Amino acid sequence: MNAPLHAPLAALDWTGVETALDVQGWALLPGLLSPADCEALAGLYAGDAGFRSRVVMERHGFGRGEYKYFAHPLPDIVARLRTALYPLLVPIANRWNAAMGLDVRYPADHADFIARCHQAGQLRPTPLLLQYGAGDYNCLHQDLYGEHVFPLQLAILLSEPGRDFDGGEFVLTEQRPRMQSRAEVVPLRQGDAVVFAVNQRPVQGTRGIYRVAMRHGVSRVRAGTRHTVGIIFHDAQ
Repeated sequence: MNAPLHAPLAALDWTGVETALDVQGWALLPGLLSPADCEALAGLYAGDAGFRSRVVMERHGFGRGEYKYFAHPLPDIVARLRTALYPLLVPIANRWNAAMGLDVRYPADHADFIARCHQAGQLRPTPLLLQYGAGDYNCLHQDLYGEHVFPLQLAILLSEPGRDFDGGEFVLTEQRPRMQSRAEVVPLRQGDAVVFAVNQRPVQGTRGIYRVAMRHGVSRVRAGTRHTVGIIFHDAQ
């Protein structure tokens, strides 16, 4: 769990990642975590240490399944991923906001952005660990949590499709103005991550830039157990 993260991050095609985000609102980061790291993170779910709260989705109408929010200090690998990925995504986030006519800009360092969240009363860490069993699913949603929202987030699949579970595809939808929603299934294997728009992204139309709202969820798990870690860069109220 203490292996450096610079190697898998440096190996990624960040020009391709940026292009994919601009074109479709999401990008695949293959092999971000090793199988050993995935299994170690998934194994944390069985205990309560290191978590601040547990949510049973069905009680709130979120779907079926459950998740736990990590407490501070975050697991080392989650904290390092959050810190290392943020500055790579900041240029995209700032460019998107400028294109959409939004005044908000994000600082280069994640600690400075978290300080901004905390000054606004967003004090609770948002990275989370999700667990799904047979019949479980996650309704389409957005992870906003407060006034200060970083426009990109990450989901990392910790389980192996076809071995640990069946079904349970990661699903994204986008709602363009005056058009029906479009859905897309993201193909993930164990250790793969998807970075995607939290809320809105800019799209070039014939009359200029317009905003597209995106939501994400997980289709019904048909068999087995599926674990995912979510990395959200803003903290919550």
